[in-house]
This record gives sequence, C-alpha cells and structure tokens, in this order.
Amino acid sequence: MKALFYVALLSLSLVGCNVSTSNNKVNANDLDSMVTCARVIPSRFSGLSTDSLTYISGEDNVKMVLIPAGEFRMGSTSFDDAQPLHDVELSAFWMDEHEVTNAQFKAFVEATGYITIAERPLNPSDFPGVDPSMLVPGSAVFRAPKNIQGLNNYLQWWEYVPDANWRQPEGPNSSIIGKENHPVTQLAYQDAEEYAKWAGKRLPTEAEWEYAAKAGRHENETYYWGNEKKEDGKWLANIYQGEFPMHNTKEDGYETTAPVKSFPANAVGLYDMEGNVWEWCADLYRPDYYANSPKRNPTGPSDAYDPQEPGAIKRVQRGGSFLCNDQYCERYKAGSRGKGEVNSPTNNVGFRCVKDIK
Repeated sequence: MKALFYVALLSLSLVGCNVSTSNNKVNANDLDSMVTCARVIPSRFSGLSTDSLTYISGEDNVKMVLIPAGEFRMGSTSFDDAQPLHDVELSAFWMDEHEVTNAQFKAFVEATGYITIAERPLNPSDFPGVDPSMLVPGSAVFRAPKNIQGLNNYLQWWEYVPDANWRQPEGPNSSIIGKENHPVTQLAYQDAEEYAKWAGKRLPTEAEWEYAAKAGRHENETYYWGNEKKEDGKWLANIYQGEFPMHNTKEDGYETTAPVKSFPANAVGLYDMEGNVWEWCADLYRPDYYANSPKRNPTGPSDAYDPQEPGAIKRVQRGGSFLCNDQYCERYKAGSRGKGEVNSPTNNVGFRCVKDIK
C-alpha cells in the first residue's frame, strides 16, 4: 500500500493546485468586437439570437462558434497568478461550442487505435524504489470521504485507482455507457492534444479561452455570467454544493459530470465555460507569466514552473469542474487560472478545441 500511495502522490500532483479561498473581484474590459451581442443579452437564460452568431461544423462534426478578433482585459485581481491585469489582442478563431464528449473521443480511438496515458503501463524507472507489481495503469478518482482532518491534504479525497481511464472514469465498476454526451475525462495533456490534431484543430491558448468565456461581459464581475451564482433560483454551472468534500447536495442536479449543454450558453453560444470539467489549454504554466506576456496573441511561456512543485511540467487548465466550491477551490471564477501536471489525468479534467481561421 505504501508503494501504491507513492504512485498516487505522483499521479495527483495537480489535484491540490487549483485552490484559493480569496474573495473574488474581477476586472475585465468589454470585448469591442463582441459587445453588441453581449449587451443585448442581459441574462444567460435569455434566448440567444442565432442571427448574430456564426457557426461551422468541425471535422469531428461538432458545431464551432466564431470568436471575432478583438481586445480585452485579461486576468483577475483576486488571484496572485492572474495578475497583473493586462490588455490582450487576439485574432479571430473558431471554438467548439461544448467540451469534447465521450462519444467524440470514442470515435477518435476507434479510428486511430490511440491508447491514452492512463491506459499505458507505468515505467519502473520513473518510480525508483517502488515494487514494479504495484505499477499498474490507472488514474486519480475523487472519492468522498466520511471524515476529514482539515482541507490541507487532498489525498483524503483523491485516490489512485487501477484501471481508471476514459472508458471507466471512476474505475472498473464504472462506465461511459449512457454517458456518451458527457465530457470525456481521465485524459492527460497529450491525449487531448492528439485528439485535437486528429480533428484538424488545436487546443486553445489560455488567452483565447478567457476571451471567449468573458464574451464581452463588463468589468468587476465575479463569474463569467455576472455576479450572482443563481438566476431565478437556478444554478448556472455544474459545481459542488454542500460540505466539501464529504457531502454533495447535488442542488444543480449532478454529482459528477453533466451532459454537455445542460446549462445555458454564454453570450456567444459557448457552453460550460465554468464548471463541469477543467479544460486543458496549450500554455505551459508559470505564475509570473502575465508580467511579461506579449499583448498580441500570447501563447504562454517557453518553460513551466510552479513554486509548489518546481520539478513538475504543468499546463494551464481553465474553467473549474464539478468539484469547485467556495470552501476549497474558487478557481472556476472569472479570470482565474488552474494548472495540471501534463501526465496526471483525473475524472474532473477534459478539454475543448479551437481552429484557426485561414
């Protein structure tokens, strides 16, 4: 068990990182090129007028939304690694309207024979001193504990589960049957990147992701949709309600992932830009990157660095997941950043794709 715990500790290097308990106050400039669409829609529950939106169908037959070129204020004053606030200019691009689903990823695997990181044997040389018999394929799964001693040790609710992978996200007794329209999870960064290449797309930069998520909203909004968690008593995203991590009241209707498009789209027609699953972005993670980020089409730093885990190679993740809550993980809020070790899949991380306009 000690050896398996060691494997779990390595595999879970990302899990405790997307955490903050600060009060969030976000500053964001209007996106000039999107502002007309955004301002005429006062609520996420207001009907979108498709007359003002443009779509294409991607090579994986998924609807993509045109994100016009423009400028916006990137970052958040509530998170140290999302500062300083800075102006960013972006070229236009297409973005998947929702997260990549189990059905989409299954089609990719069937077409290519691709084997994900979580399904591959572990290399004993990467785990010196660990009994090779303990090094079995698997990944990290959230397990609600009966009791906890504080929130500092995330291994109280995360477990390395042998044979947990995208086909059975919670382990051998789980399945994606009946969940074909849920976002695919248990994917390492490389897995998401390979799917994107197959589909003729790529992963978004974190600047593109935030620009699309803000969708022309005004400054000082806590969430990408505004300042209130609920509207007319309805939850606006799939996050955690209740006492984390022991009791999820499922007020939003879901304990884990929700089918894509279960919650209202934002002003440009994108779904689940907050909650449901974290989404891989192309950028390597550094907490100090914003101080030197170029203004036009930033693509992230040339190397990764996380002072909490200096030796880990991490990429940015955005949007939060069904486990986000104000007691432990607030990084589903507007302008905030997540991060994940590139080879550490979990059952609350997925992705969506973008496509350049040629």
